[in-house]
Amino acid sequence: MKQTISVLVENRAGVLNRITGLFSRRAFNIESLAVGPTDDPTISRITIIVDNGNNMVEQVEKQLNKLIEVIKVRTLEEHHHISRELMILKVTANAKTRQDIVTICSIYGAKIADISPTSMTVEVSDTPDRLDTFQEMMRPFSILEVVRTGVIALQKGSGKI
Repeated sequence: MKQTISVLVENRAGVLNRITGLFSRRAFNIESLAVGPTDDPTISRITIIVDNGNNMVEQVEKQLNKLIEVIKVRTLEEHHHISRELMILKVTANAKTRQDIVTICSIYGAKIADISPTSMTVEVSDTPDRLDTFQEMMRPFSILEVVRTGVIALQKGSGKI
């Protein structure tokens, strides 16, 4: 089972390196990592997705809390948070396939970001599972490139980290 960990840290050089070093020294596998600023420019939020095997999440939380730059750590409970990932995908497109691609994009809420005579680039934000399905739906059109941001998440309701 995958677990989502949200970490508030001081927005300073080297903090992400120390956090990822903590994971690598203990052979913890990070499945997804996303970092971005918060409403306070001195604080960044890191969203980490890890496998929940062998009480790993509890160990990770304890280790993160030992780092000076870490302000707060919270494991987000499944079904009690909203999570999304952004994917930008480029496929081969021509006059015959373009409408089929647009139809699939419409169903998934994807936005056409670029069109050329031989390709289309689309962007879509959704859960990782739905992005996987979207990618599979686009595979028959010859995927040229894919980039995904990693998951970001917030706790549902009025609570906050």
